[in-house]
Amino acid sequence: MASSSDATSSAGSTPEPSEASESGSISESLEGSERRGRVRLRRAAVMAVPATAVAAGLMIMTAQGALGVQFAISGMPFTVTATNLDGEGFAQFGGLDEMAPGSPNEGETGGQVLVVVSAIKKATLTKLCQSVDLGGTNLLIRAGEGSQKVSAVNLTTDSTELSGDASFDNIEIGNDASTLDKSHAQGPKGVFSQQADTVHIGNLRQTNYATTAAVFKLPGLKLSFSDKGC
Repeated sequence: MASSSDATSSAGSTPEPSEASESGSISESLEGSERRGRVRLRRAAVMAVPATAVAAGLMIMTAQGALGVQFAISGMPFTVTATNLDGEGFAQFGGLDEMAPGSPNEGETGGQVLVVVSAIKKATLTKLCQSVDLGGTNLLIRAGEGSQKVSAVNLTTDSTELSGDASFDNIEIGNDASTLDKSHAQGPKGVFSQQADTVHIGNLRQTNYATTAAVFKLPGLKLSFSDKGC
C-alpha cells in the first residue's frame, strides 16, 4: 500500500517478499472489513422496513443517518406503553443502533441492533409507562395519568417491536427516506420509508433501544422500582 510505495521510491529497491506479503495481507484484511461493513449496512437498509411493511402502521417513533441517535446505546431494551398516542407529522424508516465498543450486552449482535426508526413532530401520550429490567428489578416511570397528557416535540424512537391499533391520515408508503418532508427527520438515500400527516395508536406497546426529543413534558411523573414492568 502507500507505505510500501514510499519505501520503494526513496530506497530505489523492491520490498522483500515478506514485506510485500505482509502489506498484501493488511490490504486484504482492510478490504474484507470494508466489504463486510457495506454488506451489513445494505442488509439493514433493505431488510429493516420492508420486513415490517405489512405492520408498518403499528410502528411508532430516531433517525439513523440525518437524525441518528447521538449516543452509544446501552443495549438494554426498555418497554413503553400508552393507552393512546396522537401525533402530527409522522415518518418511519430502518436503521442500525450501535453499542459502546466491548459492551457486555453485545451478545451475538456484534454491538449492533437493527431497529425501525420513527419520528413524530408533535406527540401526546395518555398514561405513559416506561420500564427497564435491571436484572429482576424493574425501574418504572409513569406520567400523564391525570388530566394532563405527556407531550413531546421532535420525538424519535428506535424500536424492535410494536403493537397497537393504528390509523393514519394521508399516508405515503414506499418513499425514499431521504425525501421525507412531513416530520422532522429524513433517512439515508435509497432506504424504504413511509410518512403521514397524522398518526393515532391505541393500546400502544413498544420495545425500544433509544428515545430522543427536543422537548419532553411528563406531568405527574412517578419513578419507582417494581417486581413487574409495564
